[in-house]
Amino acid sequence: MLDQTPVQIAWVTGDLAATEATLTALLGVKKWVRMPGVQFGPDACTYRGKPADFVADISLSYAGDTQLEVIAPVQGPSIYTEFLDRCGAGLHHVCMAAPDPESFEAAVAAAERQGTPVVMAGAMPGGMRFAYVGAEQSGVPFVEFAYIPPEIHAFFSHIKEEQN
Repeated sequence: MLDQTPVQIAWVTGDLAATEATLTALLGVKKWVRMPGVQFGPDACTYRGKPADFVADISLSYAGDTQLEVIAPVQGPSIYTEFLDRCGAGLHHVCMAAPDPESFEAAVAAAERQGTPVVMAGAMPGGMRFAYVGAEQSGVPFVEFAYIPPEIHAFFSHIKEEQN
């Protein structure tokens, strides 16, 4: 497993603006960067072991060095819609970043060996890879493992700099 501080805290909501406003008030966020209509397709994403096909609106910001993510499902089944249906809006996952693809694969494999199966996984344009593992019976909804390549890191750094 990765030995580090989580790089991201994420919420799932049905109302992106309301969650952004509350986190802004509570955490002093200055600016959110919205990415509407992010497509997660069957060619690059799985959900509970089957090809996925869903859309979500995503908003990113930073509180200090920690990235904040707010996800609002738009269409199609995912762990985000599952969570909203079961729990309502709320804290959804923390993300741990692997330094390279091999470490990412090793972290995911170790999690599965320890009884936290992958429930959703995929790749994003630009080479970012992600895998959500969960142990809901133990009170751990989801931990996301990610490999974030240099180009995506640069984008995230730009978002972080907007907070200054």
